[in-house]
Amino acid sequence: MAPSFSIRRATAEDAVELGRLGAMLMRTHYAFDAQRFLSPGDAPEKGYASFLRSQLRQPDVVVFVATLTGGDVAGYVYAGLEPMSWKELRGEAGFVHDVAVDPSARRLGIAAALLEAAMEWLKEQGAPRVVLWTAEQNADAQRLFARVGFRRTMIEMTREL
Repeated sequence: MAPSFSIRRATAEDAVELGRLGAMLMRTHYAFDAQRFLSPGDAPEKGYASFLRSQLRQPDVVVFVATLTGGDVAGYVYAGLEPMSWKELRGEAGFVHDVAVDPSARRLGIAAALLEAAMEWLKEQGAPRVVLWTAEQNADAQRLFARVGFRRTMIEMTREL
């Protein structure tokens, strides 16, 4: 029988697990392109935990966690409201900043459920659309995002100086 999971709002008590998963996300992106993405350094868990814990108090941000039966945190999504942006040529939008699932809990529908929870919250807050970025090399994430209804709209390009 496949493990079951539930989605709930993150709390400060989830900070250690959020830090672990956020550090995993940092390491993955850094491995994709060490020039583009922030170096995780030796121990990014504490810094990422502190950052996400600070976001829990923001009224225009949401962090949801997925917990497996038994209570273990298996993933999270971090999203927020963004104002209209002339520099991005975009109206007001919700923005999914992070979605991360522990490798041992992938292929259970957790990432899609986290995204749906974030999108529902953003819709309730009045966001007319949701935007996200994904690493060029992250084909699995791109397939997931397409499956839940996202379409390609921009391509980021980077040049080192």
